[in-house]
Amino acid sequence: MTYRIAVRALCEFTAKAGDLDLRFTPSPTAQQGIAGHRTVASRRSAGYQAELSLQGEYAGVQVRGRADGYDPLGNVLEEVKTYRGDFKAIPANHRQLHWAQARVYGWLVCQSLQLPEVTIALVYFDIVSEQETRLQETWTAAQLQNFFNQQCTLFGAWAEQEAQHRQVRDDAARTLAFPHAQFRTGQRALAEAVYKTASGGRCLMAQAPTGIGKTIGTLFPLLKAMPVKQLDKVLFLTAKTPGRKLALDSLQVLYPRGTDAPLRVLELVARDKACEYPDNACNGDACPLAKGFYDRLPAARLAAVAQATLNQLTMREVALAHQVCPYYLSQEMARWADVIIADYNYYFDFTALLYGLAQANQWQVGTLVDEAHNLVERARQMYSASLDQQSLNRVRQNAPAVLDKSFKRLNREWNALHKEQIGPYQVHSQVPAKWLNALSACITAIGDYLNDHPQGLAGDLQGFYFEALQFNRVAELFDEHFLFDVSLHEHGKRRLSQLNLRNIVPAAFIGPRLGSAHSNVLFSATLSPRTYYANLLGLPADTVWIDVESPFKAQQLAVHVVSEISTRFNHREASLGPIVELIARQFAERGGNYLAFFSSFDYLQQVAQLLAERYPHIPQWVQSRRMDEAARQGFLDQFTHASQGIGFAVLGGAFGEGIDLPGARLIGAFVATLGLAQLNPVNEQIKQRMAALFGAGYDYTYLYPGVQKVVQAAGRVIRTQSDQGTLFLIDDRFAEHKVQQLLPSWWQLG
Repeated sequence: MTYRIAVRALCEFTAKAGDLDLRFTPSPTAQQGIAGHRTVASRRSAGYQAELSLQGEYAGVQVRGRADGYDPLGNVLEEVKTYRGDFKAIPANHRQLHWAQARVYGWLVCQSLQLPEVTIALVYFDIVSEQETRLQETWTAAQLQNFFNQQCTLFGAWAEQEAQHRQVRDDAARTLAFPHAQFRTGQRALAEAVYKTASGGRCLMAQAPTGIGKTIGTLFPLLKAMPVKQLDKVLFLTAKTPGRKLALDSLQVLYPRGTDAPLRVLELVARDKACEYPDNACNGDACPLAKGFYDRLPAARLAAVAQATLNQLTMREVALAHQVCPYYLSQEMARWADVIIADYNYYFDFTALLYGLAQANQWQVGTLVDEAHNLVERARQMYSASLDQQSLNRVRQNAPAVLDKSFKRLNREWNALHKEQIGPYQVHSQVPAKWLNALSACITAIGDYLNDHPQGLAGDLQGFYFEALQFNRVAELFDEHFLFDVSLHEHGKRRLSQLNLRNIVPAAFIGPRLGSAHSNVLFSATLSPRTYYANLLGLPADTVWIDVESPFKAQQLAVHVVSEISTRFNHREASLGPIVELIARQFAERGGNYLAFFSSFDYLQQVAQLLAERYPHIPQWVQSRRMDEAARQGFLDQFTHASQGIGFAVLGGAFGEGIDLPGARLIGAFVATLGLAQLNPVNEQIKQRMAALFGAGYDYTYLYPGVQKVVQAAGRVIRTQSDQGTLFLIDDRFAEHKVQQLLPSWWQLG
């Protein structure tokens, strides 16, 4: 069986050695790297062949890639690397890797063009000075063939193991049976739609009720499709931590422990949750787990693939047993896992690891996007940026003298923006070129300084540098899908401002990511109206939409529209008493556990306080600001099968979705808000832009996202087909036809 691998991936496996070293090197952006390669190619002779596709094979390993360039006149094969800063700062183990790649390409070009020998050149291109540093050597074809064969041999045993694993995995998938006696209502239709989508290589938007078993209902059919469509990976992408746990649990049900599980499952977590030495820098001099990382990686990698499920805990155990960094071991294992469970940003962000690996290795991937209604807002955040002048001033106070000139220029151009400002908040049609040039110069200066003083990569200077890089990157993409706004505030006697680049339509970024996958399934209980998601996420024109039948009956959930109470801000004071009486009356009629959702912490605290004063016998527990995971779990632990009380929570917060409280753990909910976004200048500007782009400004900005939160929160009540519950929708606007059209069709409003 032939195992296919990219040149870079082969060399990273066979030729990386020494320490993990993330000391500051101001590497170019992807766009700068591409531009640098083009500049080098433009300087070559007319017959120069750029981006030369090559492939070769030895001992069952097929290697393929694109050589940067070949000059037939000089018989020179070039491998181009872009950099900035001090050439001498490029670590030796990086150059070792670069030479390995160049030599592999050297053999492939000798084989392709029947050359007896070739000169190999490593061309390091400084993107700032545009100077080339050239290292070269001449090899015979026989020498290069021997080097190539050695690399394939080093990889061969692993390749054979991977090929065998792939065969076992695919055989197991073909015989995989649904783990339960029968599908829930609607679950079979969902599974069939997912399988057809994967078979046809398309995109599916599946609106399916909360509690239907969407996680296992999507994973099962996509795993069945893996061998049929020769998928390399399944990416299960989540918005929040509970989604990762649900996916891990579902895969455990599909492939129970105790069997020789043929499926490798990897959970990716954020760096701050995986790091063992958060106060240490990522290099061999500062962190023991970075010292000799690549020397110990082969043994750690071998131990890791012996584990069926590499969740956060197991990954940590394997990593520490081999004294390597858990976070970077998990990134390595992303290459060898079958199912990867990770946050959205691992695939959709600017520098997303999984998207980058998929592109570099030409993987066939199927994505499952969990709770996809969250993707709009999360994507907006990924492609937005902000800079605060107060942060600049704080950094300037302690900055080295060499940066003073750049900081002064940036601050001067920043102050000039205020002269054009009419009020405290203003949207501008574009980012001023002078200010942007000053920012770029400042970024270059900080980058050059940190390249010479890597110990400076800490604290405020580091934070400002990365924020400036993000701002600069977003500014390059600025168009009608962004807002650029300036917010003025007084700081003592000085006027300072915050600059924001807000992405409001992420379609141009999300669409291509979806398009690069073999198939995509985005699923949620709230994916309507369709045009809203199609327009904002850039869905393919042939996207399939399904509205899955609910397994629940209208009789299970008594839905009451309380239209005599208004929860608008101006009516909030008057609403407190009636809401408290409603809660108390319902609790007296049917004691048990309830969740009460409000639009803000202030609002919920006012209601909770009044309830405690009037009805002190009713137990209550209240969500607080910035709860950590332990505090959130403590809140949920109050909801037991034997307890009774009211849990107060903010709509759209941690308890509005992704939590499971079946049976007596939750028998009802009060939703005292329509969930509309706050009325403020920013949202009003977004409304204007939405109206200009799509003709539905209010709906896109306020109504659709608001009702979406309401439906998600209400979905906490009925979790199984035996649950019985009550839902109170408190606001006169819930009686409007336009709002009711957005509510689940199986609800019977009373």
